[in-house]
Amino acid sequence: MNKRILVPVDGSDKSAAALSFAAEEWPDAELTLLHVINPAEAASTVEGTFPGAVEQWYETARERGERIVANAAESVDREVETRVEVGRPAHTIVEVADDIDAHGIVIGSHGRKGVSRVLLGSVAESVMRNADRPVTVVR
Repeated sequence: MNKRILVPVDGSDKSAAALSFAAEEWPDAELTLLHVINPAEAASTVEGTFPGAVEQWYETARERGERIVANAAESVDREVETRVEVGRPAHTIVEVADDIDAHGIVIGSHGRKGVSRVLLGSVAESVMRNADRPVTVVR
């Protein structure tokens, strides 16, 4: 049975590096690319705007997510599964890893330090703490 590796992608250079690493390190593994739409971003972005703004935000976020996973998929020279999900990023990544029975997660880290890390949190760190499978962090 082939290994299945989950690679969260957000369109950043860090997630592209994680995908390249996963593709090179596990050339025979099935790769699943995941983009997570964070609904908390809608609350802070569209608060106090016109009716229907949340739905419009969600549609735009879904289209952006689909583009991100499609572009990421094109960057590797093999078939990959792509998914776009809605939820808290770290929680959703761990949940999808469970759902697909991933052998591991390869995630890029932005390497925030100090106050920005405290205020913004670290998705990669939270995934490492909560996943029940190996997590590789690429910086």
